[in-house]
Amino acid sequence: MEAGTLPRPLGPEQARAPAWARQWWPLAALTVLAAALRFSTLDLQSFWYDEAFTPVHVLVPSLITTLHEVARTENTPPLWYVLVWGVSRTFGTGEVALRSVSALAGVAAVPVVWGIGQELAGRRAALLAGAFVAVNPIFIWYSQEARAYELYVLTFALAMLTFLRAERQPSGRRMAAFALCGALALVSHYFAVFMVAPMALWLARPRAPAGVPGSDAPPRTPAQARAAREALLAVGAVGAALVPLVVVQGGHGTQWIGEWPLSSRLQAIPQNYLTGYNGARLGHGIEAAVALVALAGVLWGLWRGLEREEERGALTALAIAACGILIPLAAVTVGADYLAPRNLIAAMVPVSALLAVVIGARRAGAAGMALGALLAAAFLALSIDVNLSPTLQRGNWRGLARALGPASGLGPASGPRAVDTPQLGGAPLLYYLPSLRLLPGHAQLRLSEIDAVGFAPLRATAGRPPSGAFHLAGRRDIDGLIVYRFVAPHPVNVSSGTVRHASIVHGHTEVLTGPGAL
Repeated sequence: MEAGTLPRPLGPEQARAPAWARQWWPLAALTVLAAALRFSTLDLQSFWYDEAFTPVHVLVPSLITTLHEVARTENTPPLWYVLVWGVSRTFGTGEVALRSVSALAGVAAVPVVWGIGQELAGRRAALLAGAFVAVNPIFIWYSQEARAYELYVLTFALAMLTFLRAERQPSGRRMAAFALCGALALVSHYFAVFMVAPMALWLARPRAPAGVPGSDAPPRTPAQARAAREALLAVGAVGAALVPLVVVQGGHGTQWIGEWPLSSRLQAIPQNYLTGYNGARLGHGIEAAVALVALAGVLWGLWRGLEREEERGALTALAIAACGILIPLAAVTVGADYLAPRNLIAAMVPVSALLAVVIGARRAGAAGMALGALLAAAFLALSIDVNLSPTLQRGNWRGLARALGPASGLGPASGPRAVDTPQLGGAPLLYYLPSLRLLPGHAQLRLSEIDAVGFAPLRATAGRPPSGAFHLAGRRDIDGLIVYRFVAPHPVNVSSGTVRHASIVHGHTEVLTGPGAL
């Protein structure tokens, strides 16, 4: 072969990938990973109480009626319900359909948080912030839950990103973008006000004239100042419009928050971020190991020192996170106790950004990025562990519903029946066993079977027949959910009180009845 026919070697510029590919492939990879983690196991876990409550009690063919039910039975703004109502009209009310809004929001949050990291401190912070949100178990958990929390994460992340851009370059368009995203956050979750309102006030603050000591930002033009005030007014108007709904809802179903000791809730906030919703079951050793990696990264970044831009970015993220956590905590002291860890999920966005800025500081070098990668790997391992360990998952009400069926190993179903269940099981069992109906009060029943459902700790009388007409036919444990079946040789007349006497758990229970029981 002649030398002239040999292929010419690529030059250095030709050998390199296009600049845009080199810049964006990490974000694309993180987004694909986030989608795989969320969608591949979207129907792995059954609905728990709050998820099942929506299709059972809230979603109806009429959007107006659905919104009425939101006001009557829920304690969340309407945006998520409107979106899920539209999805249910096309794709039904299965786990994948109703959770798809949250899963899509969780995936979309990754590039948004990447942008937050970029605005705060540059590419290194963007890479780590996007990675933390893509693989952190608490973000994945709420991305796979048919509730409003992950939509709240996305809308707040958009509000934070547009806030940072408007603060850096306060144009009318950027102020309008912040107002829109801030409004979306408010109609996603009421706790958004604790972070959106301070950001809006900060944008609308008067800026010191140029040359004043301590001022490094140029003064705003009259048009920019007017745009900032209009953004504040727009966010305020949306917040004010939600007040009547807040009053009507009246904190439905939030009594459990006050019954949960405040000290335990405060402990659960960092615990949820480090190891996930049920991560406490892994033990304090795992929690401490993840915390040590995060602490080592933070200490290394601080020891090496932050550049001026990074220091400002870290303080900004810290201030926003502090507003999102400390203001609700302060509200507890005046009697407004709604401080549940899940309501602080969006505050974990600036927490993630803060960790990314400090751990990924430029002076921290490769060691800082390695510690950040190690923390992301720990998050990823914990997220995968959730898929492998039923004890880390939601209660298996779908499996329990199958156990209550005819081929259950509990003995044959024997005619009209009632199910006594903790309140947390009412909606899931109504969803998975649609032939059941909630008994609204006290009534006389005709039954040949009573199924008592619960979870540890059980009552000392668990397994004892509710009356002499019934005997214990079987017991099953389905991933921690326990059911006792009592049967009678033929249908007998019993009161609803007799059914409740079969309860195996402490506290209030609900009675569900099957066909022919009334």
